[in-house]
Amino acid sequence: MSPTNNGSSSSEPFPPFNNNIHPHDNHDTDADELDLLDDADTTAILGDDPLQQPLSFKRKQKQTGIFSQPARLFNALTGRGNPSRNSQDIPPPQPPHRTIPGATGATRLDYVPGNGGSKDSFPTDWLAEGPGRRVGYEDLTAIDWIFEYTKERQRQRSLLSRTTSIGFPLLGFLQRVLDASQVWVILILSGLAVGTLTAGIDVTTDWLGDIKYGFCSTVDGGAFYLSKTACCYGYDEISKCQGWKTWGNALGATSKGGVWFAEYAVYLVLGVAFALSASLLVKEYAVYAKHSGIPEIKTVLGGFIIRRFLGLWTLITKSLGLVLAVASGMWLGKEGPLVHVACCCANLFIKLFPSINNNEARKREVLSAAAASGISVAFGSPIGGVLFSLEQLSYYFPDKTMWQSFVCAMTAAMVLEAFDPFRSGKLVMYQVTYSSVWHGFELVPFVLLGLLGGIYGGLFIKANMWVARWRKSATWLPGPVVQVVAVAVLTALLNYPNNYMRAQCSDLVSNLFSECSKLTDDQFGLCKTGAASAGTIILLIFAAVLGFFLAAITFGLQIPAGIILPSMAIGALTGRAIGIIMEIWQRNHPNFIAFRSCEPDVPCITPGTYAIIGAAAALGGVTRMTVSIVVIMFELTGALTYVLPIMVAVMISKWVGDAFSRRGIYESWIHFNEYPYLDNSEEIPIPDIPASQIMTRIEDLVVLTATGHTIASLTAVLEQHPYRGFPVVSDPRDAILLGYISRAELAYSLHTSTQAPRLLPPETEAFFAHQPLADPRTTLDLRQWMDQTPLTLPSRSRLHLAVSYFQKLGLRYVLFVDRGVLQGLLTKKDVWYVLNGAEETRRTAGGAGDGGRGDVSLGVARESGEGESAGLLGVVGRDGDDLEPVSPIGDTGSNLL
Repeated sequence: MSPTNNGSSSSEPFPPFNNNIHPHDNHDTDADELDLLDDADTTAILGDDPLQQPLSFKRKQKQTGIFSQPARLFNALTGRGNPSRNSQDIPPPQPPHRTIPGATGATRLDYVPGNGGSKDSFPTDWLAEGPGRRVGYEDLTAIDWIFEYTKERQRQRSLLSRTTSIGFPLLGFLQRVLDASQVWVILILSGLAVGTLTAGIDVTTDWLGDIKYGFCSTVDGGAFYLSKTACCYGYDEISKCQGWKTWGNALGATSKGGVWFAEYAVYLVLGVAFALSASLLVKEYAVYAKHSGIPEIKTVLGGFIIRRFLGLWTLITKSLGLVLAVASGMWLGKEGPLVHVACCCANLFIKLFPSINNNEARKREVLSAAAASGISVAFGSPIGGVLFSLEQLSYYFPDKTMWQSFVCAMTAAMVLEAFDPFRSGKLVMYQVTYSSVWHGFELVPFVLLGLLGGIYGGLFIKANMWVARWRKSATWLPGPVVQVVAVAVLTALLNYPNNYMRAQCSDLVSNLFSECSKLTDDQFGLCKTGAASAGTIILLIFAAVLGFFLAAITFGLQIPAGIILPSMAIGALTGRAIGIIMEIWQRNHPNFIAFRSCEPDVPCITPGTYAIIGAAAALGGVTRMTVSIVVIMFELTGALTYVLPIMVAVMISKWVGDAFSRRGIYESWIHFNEYPYLDNSEEIPIPDIPASQIMTRIEDLVVLTATGHTIASLTAVLEQHPYRGFPVVSDPRDAILLGYISRAELAYSLHTSTQAPRLLPPETEAFFAHQPLADPRTTLDLRQWMDQTPLTLPSRSRLHLAVSYFQKLGLRYVLFVDRGVLQGLLTKKDVWYVLNGAEETRRTAGGAGDGGRGDVSLGVARESGEGESAGLLGVVGRDGDDLEPVSPIGDTGSNLL
């Protein structure tokens, strides 16, 4: 078995992380902000004492409930003994515990009461067959969903047993209630925090965005820290506000041209300064705060570990950077990043409850529910937020999570409503209402908007991915901060001359959505007499085209940036243009057969409705969402009559977008960053081949035999091979599979055995199988750290079955055996590569050849996890803008993040 190629690639994660066993035990520091090892460490030690309570899969005897007999209930409540209790009711005495002499931590072996050699007398310890002990997960690895849920079931059984044995039943019931209420406490606190943070972000963004145009003077009781809306509160027309001073007037410009150029210069300088500040914040304090964060959240919810991605510093940097980035006037939005902010808030509150914090599967359920609050406050749409989490984000979304998502989203929306950041009673600036209805002939332009939305989505994804690949491959480009400044300068230069692009995206979308009969302040002149003209249509389409290119080069820069609002703005610009075309046509040809259903003396065409349908179509084309977009738009407008046109446009938009590619923008970025995310709902074509053609065969695996090892030899294996885990077989000739041991557990056990109190020498014998003659005080038994019941499949199994195991069970790896003999191994990342057509990429990235067998060599190219590191932290900066160093994971077994 050649040690040159191990299929246990970087998808082989380290087992569940436990904050209570962190080697840097600092309760004042966010665990997500810590590395698992110092740089000086030379051994992969993931915890000082990772021993957890052993999982017992033995079904316990049912105990007679106290409420099953009225006499027992009365005696329990009064504290009296039960005189009728016979000797059979008295539990047998508990057997004594014994310890293994010389074992680390004096592992306690609990014996189950039983008779002689029956199975009831078998010890429920870690040396018996089972999943083995676990230490914390390594960074950029997948979790073991089965182990996590098994651990939670064991905890629930232990809690039930402990609380039912209490003499006073009400106290035990209260303990169970308190345990069950922990999730609700986290979600309510998260909703409160998200609503408060969003209100602060909205107010600050509104003020900084208005500072680019002017400031609030002390006239009429104003103050510098007030935004334009707050400064002119009470004025029907902001142009009549005396307290707001533009920079042209403040700088003393007299001529009309001088005022324009003075305001242009201030707009350019402040916009670039805000963008530069946001980029520096991300670079210096939390590089994980860049982008929208939704691709990474999808990956995390799918069972991937990304340290510090949801930490405190990431939350602070994301919030502050988002304010500055949006205020800069660049073509980006804050709606997507608010989902990241919501998950960061939930992650901080999770740390208050160890029962959830120490279980990665439960943690992801809570994060799925909390993510809904981000969309809830972004659009003022609690139900849309729940559906967004269900449709776009969540990997595992049981029924209870939907109810929890609703509570969290509702709480956040209520808090934001209470703060009323815009002083208008609206949760978002572009929330509108419509009183008009649509006509049958308008379905034709609505379908056209759906087509345009799908075309926009397909072209935008291709353009954005081309820019991302070019930016990654062009070595001559300056560092990420310089790139942000360059794009900010270009955006400011192009935005200001165009009246529609000059304003903030939220103001633009709000005016495009508005119905002219209800618009009090026509900021863009869309409703004035003569506005429905060819010149207006050309300006709107020109702004949409420029916005398309600016958004394509902006999304992916090293700043907090979302794509939802820019897509809505581009779709709204196009929709408003088509609405004006229809309005002109109907006004000039009122007797046309299609317009005969229009009522006289009542506006037949409402261009604002075309804008919102165009926005929905564009958003559907770029994200490929359907139901959640319809509900979000319905909650934005409150117009039930427009649900059907929105549904038609979104449906057509998705169909057209899928004709370009089945991946939305977030899935495309997951694929670009090569995150090992397997969507269990996506219909990916799976090759109809045996898994044996894809798996890494035993000839290319590095395996460990049951015996014949020393501590020194195993340490040498870890130093020579970077693989995340090793199959264990009986001997090289028979290769009977005994189990699988991950690198983390092996490294930890070897290190602790050479430390106090054991202090075993390097030549100590180590083994993975039962050795009856071995002295436990002078040998190292590694069975307790080995998974002796790994999930296996016959090598003749079809690849479709193996992929289903990975998708539905959340597996990290599958071992293939024939009659107990190990044949090969398949990992989650291997499956990801096959399904995403990256075999050539992997082969050119350094994977070993297949020796002419026609098989795909898996694992080596991905062993260091460089793809995920590059995706999260970016390629190492250029020209002095280096990011924090990215250590290859597992290259020597010591540089574990």
